[in-house]
Amino acid sequence: MKKLLLVAACLLAAGFSYAQDGKLGWQVELKKLAFDFTSTEVKNAKDYQGFSDARLTSDSQTSVRGSWDSIADYHAEHYLWTNQLLMDYGRTKIRPVEGERLTNENADNIQFITGYTQRVWKVEDFLGGFEAGPFATVGYDTEFTKPKDAPRRRILRGMAGVKLFEGKYLKSLYAALVGERDFTYEPYASKLAWEAGVKLEAPLREGVIFKFNALFRDYLDSTHHHPTDLDWEAGADARLDVEVYKNLFVAPFISYYTAQAKYFGARGENVYVGVSLSFSHIFHEAK
Repeated sequence: MKKLLLVAACLLAAGFSYAQDGKLGWQVELKKLAFDFTSTEVKNAKDYQGFSDARLTSDSQTSVRGSWDSIADYHAEHYLWTNQLLMDYGRTKIRPVEGERLTNENADNIQFITGYTQRVWKVEDFLGGFEAGPFATVGYDTEFTKPKDAPRRRILRGMAGVKLFEGKYLKSLYAALVGERDFTYEPYASKLAWEAGVKLEAPLREGVIFKFNALFRDYLDSTHHHPTDLDWEAGADARLDVEVYKNLFVAPFISYYTAQAKYFGARGENVYVGVSLSFSHIFHEAK
């Protein structure tokens, strides 16, 4: 009991208080509308195959990727109701010197997530300040197009845990128990996992913001087993938003995703590096 009292005293000394102030009302925001485009067009490459200059001999290719991140959150005195829509789609078309044209998807994701967070504690003077409390979310995870050799991903996901949120630098830090109902493969499976994630933002100077987010999900059990089951998955994204005009940003970034299949040893990885042109806008700001 003395140890518990000592911990409580330390938390209060660090600046914890009941979260009964802060923003109130609706926050409706387009956080990011980004567009990446690259194109290489090579003419008469077949005639130049003996040359040592790749600019004359390479395959023509076009790569397009777009992403959308929007929120509609309601800030109340003692709770936060969040709604988020995430969309990401990318495609690369390769036109080789000889042979058939190839088209590959390099991103395909749609997520809608709604959640409730109880605003229990508020820290004023540590890590730029943040709030803390229990939370629960429900989300649906799918994709725009059906893969060529697999069914369309359809996952209903629920999550409950605790998190730190709404800070100046620490936008989210959480740990949660996850339940999934996976409708992708038959027979449909119910899965249990745990997940942890973090989202950080740091203004470097006026008009320049460093953003980082990462998550790790570890699958514990499933009611049905498929060869495509994952043992765990992890991802991270780092970007530097540089404002060029009002809400228009140029952002160099790197995205990393990796996953381990449950029933074989090779780990899959995906690294995406580039520069995006993005736009953000607040339609209604909580006061």
